[in-house]
Amino acid sequence: MAPSKVAEHPTYKIASIPADGIGPEVISAGITVLKKLSSTLGTFDLEFENFDWSSDTYKKTGKYLPDDALQTLKKFDAILFGAVGAPDVPDHISLWGLRLAICQPLQQYANVRPTKVFKGTRSPLRNCKTGDLDWIIIRENSEGEYAGHGGRSHVNQPWETATEVSIFTRHGVERIMRFAFETAAKRPKKHIIVVTKSNAQRNGMVLWDQIAKEVATEFPDVKVEKMLVDAMTTRMVLKPESIDTIVATNLHADILSDLAAALAGSIGIAPTSNLDPTRENPSMFEPIHGSAFDITGMGIANPVATFWTAVEMLKWLGQEKAGDALLEAVENVCERGVMTKDLGGSATTLEVTNAVCDEIQNTLGGKSQV
Repeated sequence: MAPSKVAEHPTYKIASIPADGIGPEVISAGITVLKKLSSTLGTFDLEFENFDWSSDTYKKTGKYLPDDALQTLKKFDAILFGAVGAPDVPDHISLWGLRLAICQPLQQYANVRPTKVFKGTRSPLRNCKTGDLDWIIIRENSEGEYAGHGGRSHVNQPWETATEVSIFTRHGVERIMRFAFETAAKRPKKHIIVVTKSNAQRNGMVLWDQIAKEVATEFPDVKVEKMLVDAMTTRMVLKPESIDTIVATNLHADILSDLAAALAGSIGIAPTSNLDPTRENPSMFEPIHGSAFDITGMGIANPVATFWTAVEMLKWLGQEKAGDALLEAVENVCERGVMTKDLGGSATTLEVTNAVCDEIQNTLGGKSQV
């Protein structure tokens, strides 16, 4: 997960895919903040190109992506993605038509979801203080329960049958385990919890456990625990300070990371990275919150998840210090109480965005050494 070498004054090409619901609102806010950061620091440039691939596109053309979409995306250094999903399009069509249609062929097999309680925000856990909850969830992003194998037969008959086949390959499990252990080894606590359900799922999850044990031998400095997914939910609620790095399957980590975001204060602050650790393909960065059509167009969507997502993108591109500076600016704004309704504030999307831009100018103006 080491960052690639960075040129003295690089220019990064970013593909922007705002997509559905509040996606365009928060991605616009993210681009505004990123442009402010890069212009203030003066140490790197960002070039954005927007792609109108969305549920509206699907309803007009019958497909989310043009035939050359993947070839087009491979020309970029990273992808900034908003959200996919619309009330009048079945969710399995929108998910498989856009997000998974990018993640899977571009081998973005490591989904990384950090979670913490921001300064100025509050966890719904009454005894959880800032610093107690600081986790990173590594989600296998290419196979498992979302591999896409299965089908339906005898439709509309009393004996109609549907199968959903979870796929676990040694190759797929080894690479996500190694990535997760490498991540844990770089964190101060050097602690990882391998989430499983091998008591009931006796084939794929037993292989998952076995490979985790094998990979663990390569990381003697990392403390390893194994925990059933149902028990993991209670530990997240009752003992958040005992958790650091979590690795879980596609489905399990998807559920646990939403719980993690809620425990940190709001799903509106949670980021996601869809990484190809080999760097052969561009990685994709997206906020967790989804399209949220219930608040679309109201100007109250929380842009913090997109800002934190932008932080993760900068770090992946090799701009570690710039990413840290942006995250600090966002936390400082939250600490001053400039937050949207989901965090207990009253600010609009634009007001939070402007406050972060002002914070960047006030704290980083003239500090090009960052």
